Amino acid sequence: MPLRALFRYLANNEHLVQKIAESYPVRRAAQLAVSVFFRGKAKIEELDPQQVNKFISFLKKFNENLKEGIQDAKKQLKK
Repeated sequence: MPLRALFRYLANNEHLVQKIAESYPVRRAAQLAVSVFFRGKAKIEELDPQQVNKFISFLKKFNENLKEGIQDAKKQLKK
């Protein structure tokens, strides 16, 4: 797969990776990700344990459904 080789080359090019990491969009995306993480963490700490357990249960079910959907999509693409 030539595309995979190209991505491997680009990922192993240290100068290019450094340049991309220092770009505004990537730095801003990292800032937003950290912000969302800490805001979510603070919100979860405010909840009582029963609500946290419900939320964790929801995330587990969502994760399982997402994995099943991806597997189904892969099967359909192979056909």
